Amino acid sequence: MDKEEVTYVATLARLALTPEETVLFGGQLGEIFAYIEKLNELDTSKVEPTSHVLPLSNVFRADEVKPSLGAEKVVENAPEREATFFKVPSIIE
Repeated sequence: MDKEEVTYVATLARLALTPEETVLFGGQLGEIFAYIEKLNELDTSKVEPTSHVLPLSNVFRADEVKPSLGAEKVVENAPEREATFFKVPSIIE
C-alpha cells in the first residue's frame, strides 16, 4: 500500500501515525492484502456459507413475569440520587 492509502485508512480509524509507522504499516497491510489475494485463488464454490465454525443453536427460555424491584430499592445503593432517580454528572457543556 502506498503512503496515501495508509494515511486514508488511518484517518478512517482515527489513528495518528508517525511517518515511520506509515511506512511500517504500509508494508504490513501490503503483505496482508497479498495473502488475501492468495486466498481468493481457492475454489470455494462447493463450500457452504457459515456464520460460525461450530454448529450452534440458541437456547431460549420462556418469558416469565416476575415481580420487579421498587424504585426505592433500585436506587438504595446509588452514590448520588435525586428522589427515585440516579444522579449523574452533566456531560453537556
